[in-house]
Amino acid sequence: MASLLRTTSRVRPFTRLVTRRSITTTTRPAASAAAATMPETSSAEQPFFADEPYGPQIRTTIPGPLSKNAIKDLDRVFDTRSLNMLANYQNSFGNYIADLDGNVLLDVYAQIASIPVGYSNPSLLLAATTPAMASAMINRPALGNFPQHDWAEILETGILKVAPKGLNQVFTAMAGSDANETAYKAAFMWRRLQERGGPNVDFTADEISSSMNNHTPGSPDLSILSFKSAFHGRLFGSLSTTRSKAIHKLDIPAFDWPQASFPHLKYPLNEHVKENAEEEARCLAETEDLIKNFHSPVAAVVVEPVQSEGGDNHASPAFFRSLREITKRHNVLFIVDEVQTGVGATGKFWAHEHWNMAEPPDMVTFSKKAQTAGYYFGNPDLRPNKPYRQFNTWMGDPARAILFRAIINEIERLNLVENTAQVGDYLYAGLEKLAQHYPNEIQNLRGKGQGTFIAWDSPRRDDFVKRAKGEGINIGGSGERAVRLRPMLIFQRHHADILLEATEKLVQS
Repeated sequence: MASLLRTTSRVRPFTRLVTRRSITTTTRPAASAAAATMPETSSAEQPFFADEPYGPQIRTTIPGPLSKNAIKDLDRVFDTRSLNMLANYQNSFGNYIADLDGNVLLDVYAQIASIPVGYSNPSLLLAATTPAMASAMINRPALGNFPQHDWAEILETGILKVAPKGLNQVFTAMAGSDANETAYKAAFMWRRLQERGGPNVDFTADEISSSMNNHTPGSPDLSILSFKSAFHGRLFGSLSTTRSKAIHKLDIPAFDWPQASFPHLKYPLNEHVKENAEEEARCLAETEDLIKNFHSPVAAVVVEPVQSEGGDNHASPAFFRSLREITKRHNVLFIVDEVQTGVGATGKFWAHEHWNMAEPPDMVTFSKKAQTAGYYFGNPDLRPNKPYRQFNTWMGDPARAILFRAIINEIERLNLVENTAQVGDYLYAGLEKLAQHYPNEIQNLRGKGQGTFIAWDSPRRDDFVKRAKGEGINIGGSGERAVRLRPMLIFQRHHADILLEATEKLVQS
């Protein structure tokens, strides 16, 4: 282990060259709007990564000349039109992402919310070089047919160790879209199992023959209800529940499935209590009406705790509790899509913990920060009544499950969920002060009490995101106007200071 950690240190060639930039709030006079009223950052705060760069370092425009040449080479064999930044991961550490030209940016986008405990994390490197990981990688099993002998132990000490309350089983998958897609299939099979009379009632000859022609009754006329502005993935079933951007859906055949309005809240929340309660009641009534009257019976409702691609849209815990009550009343399954909100980012391991529901969701899907994917469930009837109904070659990846176990251990070792809750409060307070000073530039600030899962609307969002790189910040957007923050769980107060000062500089200009 010691030799491996020494190796990790040796792959940090430029770290010592990075000097502390004068962009931390503690190094400026009290003129900073945020710093003027923020609590002092403890000078004794120790970074989780001892050798992490002290701050951003900008040496060239982004992309610089070396990156431009590499992008040109890449474009010959791979579509680069969606490229945000060409990264050098061998030189990226902790909260900082580097490029080929020596630019080092504080990353509060984190691979679209997918890096949990930092780039080049030494604990994950140790896990990645164990014999168990090597075996899982070079002997990748077809898990449905040939699971490895310790698969149960891997699941119980990792994925299932952090299972949402009330859910004690898991179906592992490949990606977030796949997790949702397989959860939908489970919902349909469960619905038909109830209608057919239970797991021991066999399929009819008509069901078997009609299914091969995509006709009823074998291919039933059922639906999944999602919400306007939702994002649940880009596979055929999941794409039919995605409603965030037309570019995701154009030219792709889709199921005729219902969509309900998601609350459009007004901010600040404490100034619009009555209007927001009425808006949530309207959306709940619309949802229930669709469940009762839509032409294709609804098997499940799927919802994100925060609509993460559709604009960082929030709703109250009371809204989600009422939504759960509606699904129970109508015998419809309740699927919570925690692909982006899960694994600590909201100051709870699972965002739906904020709702304090009396009963758990029927299924919770996950991916991104977990570095693996799947859905949790508790009802044994959500296991199909026959083998090969919920099946593919891989059915997940033991290597990724082992990595998630190491991520969980790192989160627990460093108490990172609590860290995210505390740093999120600190960061939100600073942004709140900036919003008071620059109300036209930081609008509808939201995510209070939700860890670092914070966003605001900007009248010049795309320009803000682009110029942020010049200030040493890699940041992203969502929806049409939102700037969204998705830092890692190792994001600390001194990182928040850097982000706040850069944000102030950008909104001032």
